[in-house]
Amino acid sequence: MAEEKVYKSSTGVDEFFYGDIGEGTIATYIERVKFLQNISVEMSQEVVRAYGDNKTAELAVSSGEISVTSSFHKIPLEDKQKLLGLEVVEGITAMGSSDSPPYVAVVFAKTYEDGSKEYVGLPKGVFLRPNVEGATKEDGKEFTSEEIEAQFMDREVDGFTDEKSVLFAYDKKGSTTNRDALFMKIFGKAYPTTAPAGV
Repeated sequence: MAEEKVYKSSTGVDEFFYGDIGEGTIATYIERVKFLQNISVEMSQEVVRAYGDNKTAELAVSSGEISVTSSFHKIPLEDKQKLLGLEVVEGITAMGSSDSPPYVAVVFAKTYEDGSKEYVGLPKGVFLRPNVEGATKEDGKEFTSEEIEAQFMDREVDGFTDEKSVLFAYDKKGSTTNRDALFMKIFGKAYPTTAPAGV
């Protein structure tokens, strides 16, 4: 008997992980950034039409860029250094026009009230330098957040015929089978069972 379809809407986000994959498919490490607030994955497409005899003869779909915008309570400096390929000298982190961010893979989870999770995997992309912002303290205290953008592309993923740019996996409460399989496909490594350094 087929499993029931799930119609519940997600109510949160959690478990943002990234790993440096370079030019390969296996991450050299997997690192977690805590306190993800919002994340948006834009997968643009447009329909291309061919015409003949004064009508549409054929349709094709043209897929565009995969853009990711994510907001965190705070992105630790160590993660910015890794994600953006920044140079550090004598405790000073610097950004410049010659910075070369590494190719990274990303996985994050959309959470549901019943305890289930949907994991989203992005196999290969680069992060862009975030803006530096600040504001004066006024009568009340207000927390700021940090936003960072990335662009992702297709990559060979074990088991799939064609290259892929976004993968999804859903687990019911208490199950991690599909999460674990997704981590192996995205990072080439198992889900970290102990907290990564700095978490």
